[in-house]
Amino acid sequence: MEEFEQELRQAFERRPAPPSLKRRLMESRRVRQPRSHAFHWQRLAAAILLTAVLGGGVVLHQREEQRRGEAARQQVLTALRITNHALNQMNTQLAAHGRAQR
Repeated sequence: MEEFEQELRQAFERRPAPPSLKRRLMESRRVRQPRSHAFHWQRLAAAILLTAVLGGGVVLHQREEQRRGEAARQQVLTALRITNHALNQMNTQLAAHGRAQR
């Protein structure tokens, strides 16, 4: 157990950073920075594109639902016209039958 504790102490012991570390970090940051801006613009463009595609899908879905609703409305109106015509014919026949019986 003492060996393990000794290894832990050594691992957590503070050591000074190498003198060139700051220079290397600053150089790598300068090199990466232009890519990060491009990456942000690409993500923004992708988000805008995705939003446009999803919005277009919603609009198409709404139009399709509206078209279906209009088709159903036309079917109901046609059925009502047919029913009205049949009722008118039946009323005419009943009236004729009633006059014939008098």
